[in-house]
Amino acid sequence: MDLEKKRVFVDMDNVLVDFQSGLDQISEEIKKEYDGRLDEIPGLFGLMKPLPGAIEAMHQLQERYDLFILSTAPWKNPSAWSDKVKWVTKYLDDVFHKRMIITHRKDLCMGDYLIDDRGKNGTSEFKGEWIQFGADRFPDWKSVLEYLL
Repeated sequence: MDLEKKRVFVDMDNVLVDFQSGLDQISEEIKKEYDGRLDEIPGLFGLMKPLPGAIEAMHQLQERYDLFILSTAPWKNPSAWSDKVKWVTKYLDDVFHKRMIITHRKDLCMGDYLIDDRGKNGTSEFKGEWIQFGADRFPDWKSVLEYLL
């Protein structure tokens, strides 16, 4: 690893991954069964598609930064943990091979930037800079790349 590179953590759900694209493939019957806890649907995370621009953005950021995925998986959905690894392997293994951290305490990870859509699971307490994906300042990957590159 190049010690000069700044470290960037990237969340998965609604940052790299389109959560809704997975839900769109689930039957209404299963959605009703898991109402209020859709993230606990077994296999859901393996169905999701990348958000527009996400894959290309990771390849561009990899050239300049020390990149890691920093994600949370629902505690009551063990398949989500393995589904997330399978997703990364399918779409971004060349960028994130063995560079994935799943935690409910993102604030314990040390880095320069965290790209995340929500301030939960330690994101708002992260010691580096939180780039709030989807907010007015960073609505999409184009705006994030303009800021970081």
